[in-house]
Amino acid sequence: MHVVCLTCRAAWKKTPPATGPGHCPRCRGELIDAGADLAVPKRRDTAGWRALEAVLRAGLTFHGGCCGTGPGYRPRTPREVRERLALAERTGLPIAQALGVADPAVTDRYGAASRRRPDPAVRRPL
Repeated sequence: MHVVCLTCRAAWKKTPPATGPGHCPRCRGELIDAGADLAVPKRRDTAGWRALEAVLRAGLTFHGGCCGTGPGYRPRTPREVRERLALAERTGLPIAQALGVADPAVTDRYGAASRRRPDPAVRRPL
């Protein structure tokens, strides 16, 4: 399990304590249980840490699924986070679900592919 301090930009691998993730040894801030499949960005990678913070604050973690399937897609850059937040606003998806979408261009409100042919009966203004 990885525990993360977003303030210090630090992560540690440790066994889960019975009372929760605990406190950061540097700043005494709260540690967040991020899961075992987390790829920790380098401390100087501010963009990577901003994206990781958005993912963790939304409630997503990096716990693997059954049979080694992994946690699914997680954005790694602030641009990817912004695209998924725009998807959530546009479609009404919950933020946590929108952040887990691999390609926001092909996702509609129900999580299905939305590459449909336009209806020729509907005229669009030029």
